[in-house]
Amino acid sequence: MGYGRGKGGTSDDDGDIGCCGYILMALSVFTLIIFFPFSLCCAIKIVQEYERAVIFRLGRVVSGGAKGPGLFFLLPFIDSFRSVDLRTASFDVPPQEILTKDSVTVAVDAVIYTRIFDATMSIINVENASSATKLLAATTLRTVLGMRNMSEILSQREEISENMQSMLDEATDPWGVKVERVEIKDVRLPVQLQRAMAAEAEAAREARAKVVAAEGEQNASRALKEAADVLAESPAAIQLRYLQTLNSIAAERNSTIIFPPYPSIYSAECLKNNQRAFKQL
Repeated sequence: MGYGRGKGGTSDDDGDIGCCGYILMALSVFTLIIFFPFSLCCAIKIVQEYERAVIFRLGRVVSGGAKGPGLFFLLPFIDSFRSVDLRTASFDVPPQEILTKDSVTVAVDAVIYTRIFDATMSIINVENASSATKLLAATTLRTVLGMRNMSEILSQREEISENMQSMLDEATDPWGVKVERVEIKDVRLPVQLQRAMAAEAEAAREARAKVVAAEGEQNASRALKEAADVLAESPAAIQLRYLQTLNSIAAERNSTIIFPPYPSIYSAECLKNNQRAFKQL
């Protein structure tokens, strides 16, 4: 196998361990047989379902890739192993003070979800895959947000998260680490900027309220004009509306209402119709 040559680490050829290597292997097997079955305590190891074991024999990675889950065997004195957790891990990126493209200072923090897809690469290609991923996530967050305006950071969080995820995933691939998800947790703005934005939003809402009120007055005026045109076609309708208004006033308050005399321009027949309508009310 050749993780090192293809991925930037050290090469390992199990067949080229030298004469001393073969001698040590023979001694190890001899010791295993002599002290059997007590030697099984050192030879048999167990890893969990979510773990893999990377075995080193005389400092070289054993061919066949990581072992597990379950039982695997080690040769005493010449084999060692490192277990790797393959479960998805999450960690917080500390708040980063970032100067945006439009020269606004904001504090942004994020959450990163990662998992190891190749245990051997995560051991031989990087000293500490988890720590390296955390540091890279912090610097990538500063780089990505530093190229955007404040309004874009506030409104395009999903796009920023996807962009940051693709950059991290590409950078951590040689380490055997897969970046599954990136989420922007919080964007904290300076207090003075928050007040300015709140004042701007309040002014915009007041302007919209005034426009809506003006449109309502316009519609009401148009409706009153249409009602006046309808009432002007019938003098009796005006008088009936007058009587309905008096009736509603009398129902609300205990007061005395004095009727003014009917205008002389109405005909006798119109007056009789009005009196008949008033009696019905």
